[in-house]
Amino acid sequence: MRAIMEQINRMTDYSARMAIRIDWSEIDLFGHVNNLAILKYIQAARVSFLETIGLMQMQAEEKNGPILGSVNCRFRKPLFYPGEAIIYSRPGLVKNTSFIIEHVLFNDRDELAAEAEDVIVFYDFERQVKQPLLQELRDRIESLKAAKV
Repeated sequence: MRAIMEQINRMTDYSARMAIRIDWSEIDLFGHVNNLAILKYIQAARVSFLETIGLMQMQAEEKNGPILGSVNCRFRKPLFYPGEAIIYSRPGLVKNTSFIIEHVLFNDRDELAAEAEDVIVFYDFERQVKQPLLQELRDRIESLKAAKV
């Protein structure tokens, strides 16, 4: 039942999709994709999301941008080579100085393999302090809540 609900939510609630080919070098001693490789897949989805809302460009130009406050990942099913990981992402809760990116990761058989949540903090790299999210960024994040893949 949960898998069916995830499929429905994925079709209706996620604003970004990324497919990543599983590489043989990501396999561990037990024959499945190592958990660090899965976190790298989630990192790729996170960076793509941050590029979409302009935070990576802002960091390069203005020295204000994202830092990762935390990441939480629940591994549900192993991934195997050869194969593909498909990551769906969406914005979650937006706070004063931070926001959440929610991810679900599926294998190429459409089975839920992992769920992750990133806390992204808006940061002033020159002063080395967190700062309130700009309204412009809030608007971009909110626009992604309405966009669907």
